[in-house]
Amino acid sequence: MKKKIGIVLLIIAVLLVATEIYMRSYWGFCDTVLMQKDDKFEYIAQPSQNRFRFRRHIYYNKYSMRSPEIKPNAIKIFGGGDSVINGGAHTDQDSIATTLLTKQLTKELHKDIQVLNISAGSWGPDNVMAYINKYGNFDASIIFLVVSSHDAYDDMDFQEVVGVHPSYPYKQSFSAIYELISRYIMPRILKNKPQGDHITKGNTFNTGFQNLYEYTKSKNIPFFIYLHPDRKEVEDNHYDKQGEAIIKYCKDHNVPLIQGLGFEDLSCFYDEIHPNEKGQRVLANALLPKISELLKE
Repeated sequence: MKKKIGIVLLIIAVLLVATEIYMRSYWGFCDTVLMQKDDKFEYIAQPSQNRFRFRRHIYYNKYSMRSPEIKPNAIKIFGGGDSVINGGAHTDQDSIATTLLTKQLTKELHKDIQVLNISAGSWGPDNVMAYINKYGNFDASIIFLVVSSHDAYDDMDFQEVVGVHPSYPYKQSFSAIYELISRYIMPRILKNKPQGDHITKGNTFNTGFQNLYEYTKSKNIPFFIYLHPDRKEVEDNHYDKQGEAIIKYCKDHNVPLIQGLGFEDLSCFYDEIHPNEKGQRVLANALLPKISELLKE
């Protein structure tokens, strides 16, 4: 009996070790993007990360941008926003809109152009403005925002999420199996509501819109906004009241606005709001003419 129990335990141990190795090497568990708190803009990805997660390559430079290191002599375009432009772990570095734009603009204009990706999940325009206040605009020739309707009232509140919510880890899990259970399986069993881009944190129009408008105007930097629709807005073929508030703001202040409803369809999404790799291509193609026009001017 003891021998049989020993054999069973050995088999279980071998299976656990094999599963652990498989999940780490094939799916990239224990290699998640790590976050850090910030007293100016709540949180951001830790700098200088090169990750392999869910079979996707993810890279953050020393300024916590989801971009290659900044090229001093390149023409730089500052793209800010939340997880929509960021791409998340479901989008390979080569497939996010900013990477696609960098390649296309460099080829089209025969100049070294770099579209920077300054973003984090659930960021609003005020987070982006706070980032600029801390680090500057990196000599950007153009600044643009990718927002969704909920960003109209998504104000910073500095709630503790880093190291508290499973989507904002500050260190790697000690085990792939434990990470799978604690981060993905248990929240679904317990039906915990995730911290994400659908949460409206405030009841006043996000100050980041006006602050970015005034900042870019004072610096004489072209500024425009892309309004990304969620799945329901695509189905309804119109933005909700928060989206309409953003549209009204842009109209009242003569801020150029690209409405994603003219470009995106249901095949662009992998969930209720986030674009899949096709959606990232659609986003890049929608942004390309405006950026190209401004650069030529």
